Amino acid sequence: MTALEDLLSGYIGKGWAPGAVALVARGEEVEAAAVGTRAAGGSGPMTRDTLFRIASLTKPITAAAVMLLVDDGRISLDDPVATWLPELAEPRVVRTPRSELDDTVPAARPITVFHLLSSQAGYGLAPDFSLPHVRGLFGLQGGSWEPAGFPSPDTWLARLGEYPLLHHPGDAWLYNTCSDLQGMLVARVTGRSLPEFLAERILAPLGMSDTGFFVPPSRRDRFTTCYRSDPDGGLVETDAPDGMWSTEPGFASGAGGLVSTVDDWLAFARMLLADGAAPDGRRVLSASSVRLMRTDHTTARQRAASELFLQGQGWGFGGSVDLDTRDPWTSPGRYGWVGGTGTTAHVDPATGTVAVLMTQRFMNGPVPEDVMRDFWQYAARA
Repeated sequence: MTALEDLLSGYIGKGWAPGAVALVARGEEVEAAAVGTRAAGGSGPMTRDTLFRIASLTKPITAAAVMLLVDDGRISLDDPVATWLPELAEPRVVRTPRSELDDTVPAARPITVFHLLSSQAGYGLAPDFSLPHVRGLFGLQGGSWEPAGFPSPDTWLARLGEYPLLHHPGDAWLYNTCSDLQGMLVARVTGRSLPEFLAERILAPLGMSDTGFFVPPSRRDRFTTCYRSDPDGGLVETDAPDGMWSTEPGFASGAGGLVSTVDDWLAFARMLLADGAAPDGRRVLSASSVRLMRTDHTTARQRAASELFLQGQGWGFGGSVDLDTRDPWTSPGRYGWVGGTGTTAHVDPATGTVAVLMTQRFMNGPVPEDVMRDFWQYAARA
């Protein structure tokens, strides 16, 4: 048993989740471990090519798609998004964060592409989930946080266009909604669906053949069942391989809709470390676009207000950026994120390290799980 297997087994053996797959790569050296089973009490063992719902690990991939359009010259960071998303042409803002949704003022400035990429458009989750704006977002998307529960993309965007912002564009960092808007922006600019654009411009060039918005029948024998914890510490099944991700979704969520494997995400991470180049030397992204993705775009005030999500670190495009070494695993410039389905992935340009962990147990909230922290610390020492 390797040290990484030992780390995962410590959690899986206690019943924290049925299984987990992880890898730590530095250059061409890769340590990988697969522990447990794809379902509770199941006979199907976890393998390195097991498929997971990666949730918010979708966000960096969606941000990369937007930056491809910047590289292509089809959009610029300063462009108002109303050019392509006219539903957002005349945003209004609640007078105070605690104001009711009908107590609004005009937005101080238009929403730009930069605001979407940096999660500063004014839509999204704040640390205080009791705010009327945050509570109302749930209803806009069909009463579900799962992509399969969303209305059609155009319906969702029309609803959002009539919905007030929590803050003026550029004033605050808010979580999640801007990544779905990024996916909508890609579709509107290109006239193609987000899945089609990702497949052609990112997934195929990087060999990410197992990544997509649903799992076809031929691959479901590698797909996990996922779970939430119950109040007694047990596990409650929330989705099976033939469930919500078994058919193409009506809403392809740029915030959290992808299914993938540890090696597919490794391929994406290596592209980021190579300043946008694929393994065969073909350029996927420009070096300048990759640097913008991995650069913090928040202010100290924004970070302090979003401590629950950011844990003291900053935010680039699609993922967090470490600014200091306040924890044993943090490293200035380390970029990545976590997914609510129990996934995490980071790249550290300073050491050339990629660390990817995938489980099938939902997080209990925005604060990273202990297994994630232990994994990050392990990767930092590797």
